[in-house]
Amino acid sequence: MSATTLTSWPGVVRAGRAALRAPFERRALRELLYVVSGLPLAVITFAYAVTMLFTGAGLLITFLGVPVLAAGLAGARGLGHLERIRARALLGLDVAEPEPVRALQRSRGPMAWMGATLRSGVSWRHLLYALLHLPWAMLSFTLTALVAFHGWLMLLFPAWQWLFHNRDRDALQFREGLQIGARSGQGGEVLDTPPEVLAVTVIGLLLVLLTPWLVRGLSQVDRMLVIGLLGPSRLATRVWELESDRGAVVDTAAADLRRIERDLHDGAQARLVALAMGLGLAKEKLLEDPEAAAKMVDEAHGEVKLALQELRDLARGIHPAILTDRGLGPALSALAARCTVPVTVTTDLGERPVAAIEGITYFTVSELLQNVSKHSGATRAEVELWRSKDRLMLQVSDNGKGGATADSGSGLAGLAERLDAVDGLLVLDSPAGGPTTITAELPWRDQ
Repeated sequence: MSATTLTSWPGVVRAGRAALRAPFERRALRELLYVVSGLPLAVITFAYAVTMLFTGAGLLITFLGVPVLAAGLAGARGLGHLERIRARALLGLDVAEPEPVRALQRSRGPMAWMGATLRSGVSWRHLLYALLHLPWAMLSFTLTALVAFHGWLMLLFPAWQWLFHNRDRDALQFREGLQIGARSGQGGEVLDTPPEVLAVTVIGLLLVLLTPWLVRGLSQVDRMLVIGLLGPSRLATRVWELESDRGAVVDTAAADLRRIERDLHDGAQARLVALAMGLGLAKEKLLEDPEAAAKMVDEAHGEVKLALQELRDLARGIHPAILTDRGLGPALSALAARCTVPVTVTTDLGERPVAAIEGITYFTVSELLQNVSKHSGATRAEVELWRSKDRLMLQVSDNGKGGATADSGSGLAGLAERLDAVDGLLVLDSPAGGPTTITAELPWRDQ
């Protein structure tokens, strides 16, 4: 026996076991129940959809057609909701709720609701599902019933051959075997020999084993129908995401402006006011007490240096000059040098991304290193930056106590929202006891 045969034999055994178990697995039973229950529900939804559609269309010559059509579309959405529940329970298919009608309403009131319902593509897709699902449900039910019924009938052929020995039937005659193709006394072929009985039983077994795979294949079409017609559209989902991201960007920009205003008011502005007062007093004492005036000028000189340093720090917080001039590598090294924990920086970038992505990456590392300094209790940290195809990858890790969370309201949650606003991603791995590894992923956009 060759090595290839020995290697493939366990796989054949596993496949055989899976095929034998398939008819009795929960998944197969749930999918079978989905197909069987789908036909009566499809008949109800089809009848409802056709009735409401043609009634509303016929009444459009009067104003009554508009509310009838709107009510029909609303009912179709309700039936679609039930179909999503059925698909979730029996197929394990979790389809998100589509955008509500109120998202399209420009005002309140029944007229606005009817207009939004008629404009909603989701409502019409639900109606289309109700019309298309019936023929497919009939085909699925018929194929499943035929294959399952004949499979079990042929598989149990030896048992009922013995039970109904010498009894006639309309289409089948049991006379020490199975007569096929003619009524009693009119000829036909009788399957009564042991090889023929065995062949019928084997064919029945194959049909029984085929049934769950047939049902699974048929249910895949149902999955596509539910996802494509009863779920949210990709365009609407993208619009929601962009609206959410726009809100996050606006909130972040407003928070940054408030921070800059606070830093200017409490820092540099306060020092400059004190400096102006000190210089005014020094001017008054210049003739009366030159030594005191010189001392006050010296103190003012120190205040000027502090104010300049605070302004530099504030400018660095807005957009550091080193990032603009030299790129992410030197800028992150400068950040690491100011961190209270020893930080190793590794960058592998052949070229620079656009300035916006550079800025987001810089401030992401800045905030993460601040967390390392304040909360981690670490003795060392690492920053790694590299490009993977069309994504910019960033990883910050430390050997601290761990336990960091991205719960709502935390700094990491806000950071994740800011990254999401540019189609980025933040992944946190921080078990209790450490270490902590935070991976950020941003889109790469060339300059």
